[in-house]
Amino acid sequence: MAAHLLSQTGSASGPAAMGAELEAQAIKPHLIHEAVTAEMAWRRAGTHSTKTRSDVRGGGKKPWRQKGTGRARAGSTRSPIWTGGGIVFGPHPRSHGGKVNRKVHRQAFRSALKAHVERGTIAVMEPTGWDAPSTKRAAEYLSHAPDEMSARPLLVVVTESASPEALSFRNLRDVRVIEARDIETVDIMAGRSVLVERGVWDRWNGAASVAGGDDA
Repeated sequence: MAAHLLSQTGSASGPAAMGAELEAQAIKPHLIHEAVTAEMAWRRAGTHSTKTRSDVRGGGKKPWRQKGTGRARAGSTRSPIWTGGGIVFGPHPRSHGGKVNRKVHRQAFRSALKAHVERGTIAVMEPTGWDAPSTKRAAEYLSHAPDEMSARPLLVVVTESASPEALSFRNLRDVRVIEARDIETVDIMAGRSVLVERGVWDRWNGAASVAGGDDA
């Protein structure tokens, strides 16, 4: 099985060539899971924050004297057991991401691509020659694509987000356009079908590393 190679009209014109690394890559679900979990964690903002008793304003004066009132002793109105007091063990700003080895990321990314290749849900888009954005033309393009490419959501991977192709596809329902430099394993797995520009596909198959970032 190979990725579909789509002509300027969107119809399949043959199989797209695959690099040796991608062709030899075995699908490894455990590596995909590890990479996807880490990438989703890295995307968390980590800006949630609470105040401890030392951060809450006020509470400097002892509410009442230590003995003789019949009430429980209290040293501050900002104690965690008081309304308006500090929070015990609350969240603070931090990074949720963990460490995943570069080799694991590469194999996970290739595994995700290979899974789409074996399902027939990935296609390579030859240069279209479009000189202006047109959502209607993009919809017509997809209507000529193989049946497997009708699965949604569709991920369209482009070189530039301002290109006519990117601007044409982005207005279609259940279609997400992303630049190759921003692609990660989680994005590949989130799409039920993937459409890749020819230049991006060639770089992925010719580079030693295909994980999103430096070589994408």
